[in-house]
Amino acid sequence: MPNMSYCRFENTTRDMQDCLDAIEDGDTRDLSRYEATALRHFLVLADVIKDYEPDIKAILKEYED
Repeated sequence: MPNMSYCRFENTTRDMQDCLDAIEDGDTRDLSRYEATALRHFLVLADVIKDYEPDIKAILKEYED
């Protein structure tokens, strides 16, 4: 299977922004149980991403011009 990393972060950040827009717009009133569970996981992942901030910054430093 080919490596799809070329668009992984681009697609994911677009989807994350869509989720944040839904939260900001209050478009969360009729979530299914599955979606509510996913939102809970979304919040957990936000904390994990923050924990990886030093690693992410180090990676980005490699791409600075």
